[in-house]
Amino acid sequence: MLRPFRPAICARLLVLFLAVLFAGVNISAGAAEGAKTLYTCGMHPQIIQDHPGNCPICGMKLTPIHKGDGPEAASSTAITVDAATAQNMNLRTAIVQAGPLRKTIRTVGTIDYNETALAEVTTKFKGWIEKLDVDATGVLVHQGEPMFEIYSPELYSAEAEFLLARSAATNDPGAMELRETAENKLRFFDVSEAQIAELATNGLAHKTMPVTAPISGFVIEKNVVQGQMVDAGMRLYRIADLGIVWVLAQIYEQDLPFIQLGSEAVVKVASLPDREFRGRVTFIYPTVDEKTRTARVRLEFENPGYFLKPGMFASAQIRVELADSAVLAPDSAVLRSGTKNTVFVAVADGKFEAREVTLGVEAEAGMLQVLSGLKAGERLVTSGQFMLDSESQLNEAIEKMRGTATPAKMDLTAGNAENAATAVAPAESEGVVYVCPMPEHVSIVYEHAGNCPICGMALVPVMPSALKLIQPGGKVLYYTCPMPEHSMVHEDKPGKCPLCAMTLIPVMAKPQ
Repeated sequence: MLRPFRPAICARLLVLFLAVLFAGVNISAGAAEGAKTLYTCGMHPQIIQDHPGNCPICGMKLTPIHKGDGPEAASSTAITVDAATAQNMNLRTAIVQAGPLRKTIRTVGTIDYNETALAEVTTKFKGWIEKLDVDATGVLVHQGEPMFEIYSPELYSAEAEFLLARSAATNDPGAMELRETAENKLRFFDVSEAQIAELATNGLAHKTMPVTAPISGFVIEKNVVQGQMVDAGMRLYRIADLGIVWVLAQIYEQDLPFIQLGSEAVVKVASLPDREFRGRVTFIYPTVDEKTRTARVRLEFENPGYFLKPGMFASAQIRVELADSAVLAPDSAVLRSGTKNTVFVAVADGKFEAREVTLGVEAEAGMLQVLSGLKAGERLVTSGQFMLDSESQLNEAIEKMRGTATPAKMDLTAGNAENAATAVAPAESEGVVYVCPMPEHVSIVYEHAGNCPICGMALVPVMPSALKLIQPGGKVLYYTCPMPEHSMVHEDKPGKCPLCAMTLIPVMAKPQ
């Protein structure tokens, strides 16, 4: 989300940059023991002097910027904020927690059949379908129920051989072996033990033999009609048990290290938006798709009521626990600069300390794992820390100025209120030029002190050699209205737009 532009903060940061620029010429490693005490205004912290007095802007008495001494003194980077200012800055805090490190990985997937619960109905002999008991796909069948009846000369011959072997003398070893061979032949044709027992009891070979369902489930494929001749091994039906289904989820490469077998998974489908189904991670496929850079992960779910149907699209969340105990801090408390991560810790008595931290894994509920820099129980600023960061950088510049062998000149010319916003005056007055601290107007150079004719802010003195560090460069071509519909206004000098009375802005030539 884009944050609104705040000119006051930009002005302070520019003054901070100028302060560091002029103070950084002769900075020693540490503060000298006899360093001067600096004074500032509580209402206008950009006012910094090396002697006591009154603020040239509001007339308030300047207060010393104390440097803590002794073991109980606060850190030099600590910022003190009174209760009223903290409320105005909307400072909010949260406690650093210690607890299990959990991470939620959100992804999508499709519901598929449980491959271990699929069965095909075939025959091991050639024959003709005399009767079709299951005549449509989608039918729920139970194990042992008849699917169809088939006539097969091979099967009929095997039944006759079995009955003939049984009628032979039982005390003849050869007859016993023949009877056993004939019985095994029926078994090899997938004739059930119950059917063999019935055949032995009745003593009659049947023209047709019923073929039963091998498992309970839904018929998802049917390739036979009544009267059809079928060959041995031909797939006649396919049955799927939907009591347990799979969800094949897509996981990005960077999330694969966090996926663990047995981790809890939750899926939701569009047809039941108010219901969640809970399952487990049962398999991680060994390949990654070259185009999508994702790997498939199998999630397994029980499916009472058969609400999860193969082919459905599902949103999934995989919840993993990476560590039993970890230091956790709110993500909103971290200021990221690209090279380091900073948080502000509420120390005591309205003091806040900037601290660099090392972050680990992003946890659930907007929390981050902290590897170093914090401990459980400390209180962090989660809102308004951008203002504290600006103040912290200003304090850092002050500490650097304390350590200079030749402190930069801090005196403001008595009675010269036009220069009241000048945070640091240059060490020499010869060759000084003035610029506006507003980033939009910093390209305009003035030869005398005063207020910016565009925005009215007090001009800041800079050395000509520093201009290239802060200016985008170029000469002012003309002044125009910031309103797009009035861009035709071109004036030679600053002022107000003749059409809407808004302050004109400069249009700069591109630097060479």
